[in-house]
Amino acid sequence: MATDSAIIDGRAARHRRSPEVEAIRSPAAPIARGIGLDQPFFDDKNRAFWILQSIGWSGYLVLRLITGFANSRGWMWLVHTLLLTATGYSLTLLLGSLYRRLIKMKPIWTLILSLSAVIIASSAFSVIETWSNATFVQPGAKPVGFEYFGALLLDFVLLTAWTALYYGINYFLLLEEQIDQRERLESQASSAQLAMLRYQLNPHFLFNTLNSISTLVLLKQTERANAMLARLSSFLRYTLANEPTANVTLAQEVETLKLYLEIEKMRFEERLRPHFRIESETIGARLPSLLLQPLIENAIKYAVTPSENGADIWITARREGQAVRIEVADNGGDHPGAMSATPSTGVGIANIRDRLTQAYGPAHRFETMQNERGGFSVILEIPYESGDKS
Repeated sequence: MATDSAIIDGRAARHRRSPEVEAIRSPAAPIARGIGLDQPFFDDKNRAFWILQSIGWSGYLVLRLITGFANSRGWMWLVHTLLLTATGYSLTLLLGSLYRRLIKMKPIWTLILSLSAVIIASSAFSVIETWSNATFVQPGAKPVGFEYFGALLLDFVLLTAWTALYYGINYFLLLEEQIDQRERLESQASSAQLAMLRYQLNPHFLFNTLNSISTLVLLKQTERANAMLARLSSFLRYTLANEPTANVTLAQEVETLKLYLEIEKMRFEERLRPHFRIESETIGARLPSLLLQPLIENAIKYAVTPSENGADIWITARREGQAVRIEVADNGGDHPGAMSATPSTGVGIANIRDRLTQAYGPAHRFETMQNERGGFSVILEIPYESGDKS
């Protein structure tokens, strides 16, 4: 087993589950479920249409009745209004059936054909309204010819308003669907990008480890070879078991780094001296899996490998308000210039920058600098997030 000075300052406090509070149930909940009001209104477009259609024409009926009775129209006004309401309800059902086909056409044809349909429906509405008025409200009236279109303007305005409302709601729903679809596509693209970045582990680590195992086998140091192979297996099993876009706790990330460092420790022995200084407040913070491994790998490549005495590597984490500050630092090697350039394998600083941008957008900080120990430091700050998030 590799020996290092890795410590975790304190243990995580155990979170006690608060007793589950029974949800308060409203007495009206069964009624709401019965009429479909326990779900988003436009989830079922057909249900929403019938509800709005019924409410709209019921309002029309009530307003016409109030207006007529207020002007002493008599009880036959009720028959007249019921007939007009039934006519308007039926005409708009026919218009709705037509509009479902017209809305899929080019906008200019939708406009022309919809306007034509409104004019025809308004004319029919006006003829029925004029006949009903002469039959039930004013029996002595005898309309002839164009007099049947006396209510054309008002009926045209009414059906135009209904048409505008119909198209307005449906275009709004289409827009929402397109926005949701775009968000899903963007999310899938972001996940694919994160997965691609996550899979870009430096193959040099794997090649070097396999070469070391091969050397140990040739030297007949089977115990060390078996131990190194077991640790490599554990590390690779972890990288394959976790979702590439999933977040892990800092404690899990530290354990993974220890697996990786135990493998490298068998190669470099005392030349590699890792130190973990993780505050207990940060061990539950979540971050993209294997985010820190390329930083440790670069520190080994540029600080430990070139030096006969090796180098110390510090991994520190502390809480700063609503953020977590993580630093990977070493005390050896003249590698700031080499680190700032993208390694030949494409993994390293550039990879970390891209993953942080994909995961947090502008809500993060990433900085590289020469430190007071004569080595190199990489500092990143990410929002403090805890809980089962991915």
